[in-house]
Parts: sequence; C-alpha cells; structure tokens
Amino acid sequence: MSTNFNSSSSAPSLRTRVVRESQRAVYDREVVYQILDEAFLCHVGFVVEEQPFVIPTSYGRDGDLLYIHGSAASRMLRNLDQGVPVCVTVTLLDGLVLARSVFNHSMNYRSVVILGTATLVDDPAEKLAALRALSEHIIPGRWDDSRQPNEKELRATSVLRLPISEFSAKVRVGPAVDDEQDYSFPTWAGVIPLETVVGTAIRDERCQQEMPTYLRNYSRKVKP
Repeated sequence: MSTNFNSSSSAPSLRTRVVRESQRAVYDREVVYQILDEAFLCHVGFVVEEQPFVIPTSYGRDGDLLYIHGSAASRMLRNLDQGVPVCVTVTLLDGLVLARSVFNHSMNYRSVVILGTATLVDDPAEKLAALRALSEHIIPGRWDDSRQPNEKELRATSVLRLPISEFSAKVRVGPAVDDEQDYSFPTWAGVIPLETVVGTAIRDERCQQEMPTYLRNYSRKVKP
C-alpha cells in the first residue's frame, strides 16, 4: 500500500519526476518540508574530476533555502564553493514491512531528493543566520542559550546555500502487499514500526545548570 499526497502538488521537473513506484511520488512542498524538518542528516552527492562522492552532513532550512555546513577544509566544501551541481537526499525510515513472500518485503519510509546548484554563503550576516538555522533545526531554542561563534570559528566554517526549487519525495505507508496466492502461506506478516526515541539526557559532570524546558520536552516529531 502507498499513499500519494498530491492535493496541492506542483509539477516536477524532468529530473525529479519519480518513475519507479510513481504512485508513491509526492510533489507537495509542505510535505517535503515536514520530512526535511524531522530528519537530522542529509547526504550530498557531487562529482569531482569524474569521481562521485556522497557526504553525510547536517543541514538547516530557512524558508525555501537549505543550508549545509562543514569545515572550510572539507573536500565537499572546497569543491562546491564555486557553485557545483549537487543532489541532496534525506530519508526517514518508519517501519519494516514483512510480507509472506521475500520478494514483497518492503519498508515504510519518507524520502526527499533536491537537485540544484549549491553556492558558498559569503555575506557575514547570512552566514550567521544560516548557522542559527542549522542549530535550531537540531535543537530549537539552543542557539540563544549557547555561546555564539567567534571570528576564528566562523572562518573555520563554511556554509552552502541550496534553493529548494527542484525536488520530489517518495512516501510509503501501510501494510504488506502480497500476491493473492501467497496470502495463505503460513508465516507471520505485518509491520515493525521504527522511530527515533529520545533517551534520558545525561548531564555533563561540570554542568551546574538545570535542564531547560526545550530539552525536557525534546522531540523530532513534526506536526503536519
């Protein structure tokens, strides 16, 4: 079973149109943003001298812009600062779908693919705002409660800007779908739900402060 969330969709580009399992395609910007806002990491794909690389990194979203950061010395940022085509992917795994047939096993998931040209953020004010977006994406409220980055730290950090203009998503929800003749096969079938669980925070031994409310109530769930 799959669900198509195309009630307020925009037309995909030729590059982002989902071909395989097209019934799972989602071209709704708000659904894409919900996925981006719940996940922690993206994978950035790019090519340097005919060699493909895929690098996992953190990100933050500010409206229709995606910001990616890292060390100024990293291979990815050294090669993307002039504006290089990239493919950014984000995936949330929601469940293991066990069918009666091995062939029909699947996963419930939500994924996003963004294509575009990433460019280096040069403006100091935008760079600081982008770093704030990165911090707030991971733990909302933490930026204002922490020491702000100094000049040395800012020089050691690069930020890339990627407009969220060419994108698509795929979503699978629901139970296993077996071939009709397999429904009588004597094995367990169903879904094993998976989710990110927040554990009990561990206080640093040199910390004297009480835990702030934004940490006591921390969750990655994004309200639709």
